[in-house]
Amino acid sequence: MSIRRKLFTAMASFILAMGVVFALTTHFVVRGILNVMLEVDRTDEIAAISGMLEQYYRDNGGSWDGVAQLSVLGRLETARPDAGVVLLDPERRTLYADGPVDRDEMIGLGVRSPVRINGETVATLHYYDREVGNLSKIRLGVTSSVTFLLFACAVVFVLISLTVAYRLSKKLTKPLDTLIPAIDRLKEGQFGVQVPVVSKDEFGTVAATFNDMSVRLKTAEQLRSNMVADVAHELRTPLTILRGHLDLMQQNGRPVEPVELLPIQDELIRLTRLVDDLHQLSLAEANKLPLERESTDMAGLLQRIVDRMAPDADGKGITIHLECRTGRTTAYVDPYRMMQVFFNLVVNAVKYTPSGGFVRIALRDDDRETAQAPSTDRKAGKAVLIDADRKPSDLLTITVTDTGPGIEPEHLPHIFERFYRTDEARARNRGGAGLGLAIAKQFVLAHNGDIEAQSRPGEGTTFIVRLPRH
Repeated sequence: MSIRRKLFTAMASFILAMGVVFALTTHFVVRGILNVMLEVDRTDEIAAISGMLEQYYRDNGGSWDGVAQLSVLGRLETARPDAGVVLLDPERRTLYADGPVDRDEMIGLGVRSPVRINGETVATLHYYDREVGNLSKIRLGVTSSVTFLLFACAVVFVLISLTVAYRLSKKLTKPLDTLIPAIDRLKEGQFGVQVPVVSKDEFGTVAATFNDMSVRLKTAEQLRSNMVADVAHELRTPLTILRGHLDLMQQNGRPVEPVELLPIQDELIRLTRLVDDLHQLSLAEANKLPLERESTDMAGLLQRIVDRMAPDADGKGITIHLECRTGRTTAYVDPYRMMQVFFNLVVNAVKYTPSGGFVRIALRDDDRETAQAPSTDRKAGKAVLIDADRKPSDLLTITVTDTGPGIEPEHLPHIFERFYRTDEARARNRGGAGLGLAIAKQFVLAHNGDIEAQSRPGEGTTFIVRLPRH
């Protein structure tokens, strides 16, 4: 059963039940009120007649034989001239009848009273006079009229309510009519499908959430497809080189000199590095990256990186400067992973900085008003608030700035994506697979920190890393 039908059925059942309860309750209340208002007191007359009939029943040996000959009203001193009496046995047979109107009218409009002997009802007395009859007619007429009006109004009320309930259930479930086909399309693999958000209630929230989920699924599918294509592309080059060298060695038909194996070894190293990078990236994105965190002196760690890069920088005429603007240089991180992150950033800075330029590495307190942290959507690279209770001073900010050519604005939002290169030919010739920044970003996110890049073409690039101190 559909939700619309369930909703309508529930509302209709409630409306019908309330209509019936309202009508019956009002009917019995009105009837009770009329019985009290239109009741006439004939207690004395009925008591006197009942007493005569009871005495006759006893004197006659517990039988009503011959009661028809008894002149009940003639013996009653206070009898009204228009009075009438009907006596019925327990089987509703007439034992005695005397009065100005028909027997059935006296039974229907008269006052009913049981005749009891020793607590047992032996007959039923119906007393009638014109006043009693008229009031009974009024009571029955008003009661029937009120009852008819009540049930007529109840029927109209129920019909109107059912119509409103049907329209309301249709309106409430209408957003699902647009959402269900979209879900079916999404199930068939049409990622990115959108539905209109036509309200600001829970249905609107569901529609907006569905749209966001659909976009994320489309993005994830595109990333997956791109990753498969990129991995295949990255593997094709070294495999082609390996195959070419091996074919050439096979065609030469002579012993292979060790020096000739060096290109093959280089490509194997490149393949091994690519597989290792992909493995680490997948672990980081799945939140399964093993971390051995400890309080680490980041100034000392960065100094070791500077010492390792000094020969390459001196060879290009580049100056690497490390400066510390805070007295608290420790961060609670895995030193091995952070060494990978900053070594990659410094290597890139030296690589793209022209001769005579400089690379500046700075440590300082985070002076933002609100600290930011990694997004729950790590692939999207969005930043959200780390913790409302975390103060900016709880974060250590490390910047790596170069004086290289910078990054074009259209490339800047994508530099942390896998296999992304701002200069495809140059990056490939230099041996890069386009995974370094993606790995660095995931490592920083795994430490509950964040990383961002700022750049202007021709003015260099700055990478900003923020790490928790505890």
